[in-house]
Amino acid sequence: MSKSTNKTKTKVPEAAVLPPEIRPGQSLELLKELHILTRDGKLNQDSRRKLKQVYHLYQFIEPLLQEIRLDHPDVQLVDHGAGKSYLGFILYDLFFKTLDSGSRIFGIETREELVQQSRQLATRLGFPGMEFLNLSVAQSTTSDLLPAHIDIVTALHACDTATDDAIHFALQKQAKFMVLVPCCQAEVAKALNLNKGKALQQSSLTELWRHPLHTREFGSQLTNVLRCLQLEAHGYQVSVTELVGWEHSMKNELIIARYKDLPRQRPAERLQEVLRSVGLESMSTRFFSAL
Repeated sequence: MSKSTNKTKTKVPEAAVLPPEIRPGQSLELLKELHILTRDGKLNQDSRRKLKQVYHLYQFIEPLLQEIRLDHPDVQLVDHGAGKSYLGFILYDLFFKTLDSGSRIFGIETREELVQQSRQLATRLGFPGMEFLNLSVAQSTTSDLLPAHIDIVTALHACDTATDDAIHFALQKQAKFMVLVPCCQAEVAKALNLNKGKALQQSSLTELWRHPLHTREFGSQLTNVLRCLQLEAHGYQVSVTELVGWEHSMKNELIIARYKDLPRQRPAERLQEVLRSVGLESMSTRFFSAL
């Protein structure tokens, strides 16, 4: 009798056994495309950690999107160096897909094959408010394929000066918010290395970047300090925090800038002072070009 009972058990529908971490209404097909869910709708330990990181990033951006909507209903977001548009798809699925048709996410990416893949996925998922453009960050600043005004600019792991191009884009588009995770900053480190011999004779502070490893690490931190001062010199309020735990990524610095029309003279003066103190006067135009 017990054997017969076991044979007649009904199969539980897949939707009923989804992991509890999955939020109501999330696109299961998208989560599978992003390799967060397995093809049979399961979460392994690695994908559970990845999903946790996704939600962690979303909790920083979602309040900014809500704030924009208090001012006007249509949100315009540009994601620079989009790659496979991982961030853009997650934002659209969790927030944008319930908004009016005027809201848009633009993914900017130089690799045409990734742009085509993203377009195809957006069509398949029924995400009409997503657009993907095969442009560099610099090209997008003057492209007529983008609106004259953008509400929020994101750039996650945009390498070296691509982060600075994204900042320049956001300043030109009068963005209210910027969400930046810089990556592989090399430009300032190269300049520090060129000036190292002369600087060693002038100040003991040069010991901070005398060794090559320190030059790279100090150059990376200095780059982000200069970026923060540059943003403050444009009237932005800037906060800096960790994106994820250091065990997940060493490129972990999250910079969030909010336009508040704050006083600009003091941060502009401090930026010049920092450049002088480390012997980088030659980069003054680089960080002041948009002032």
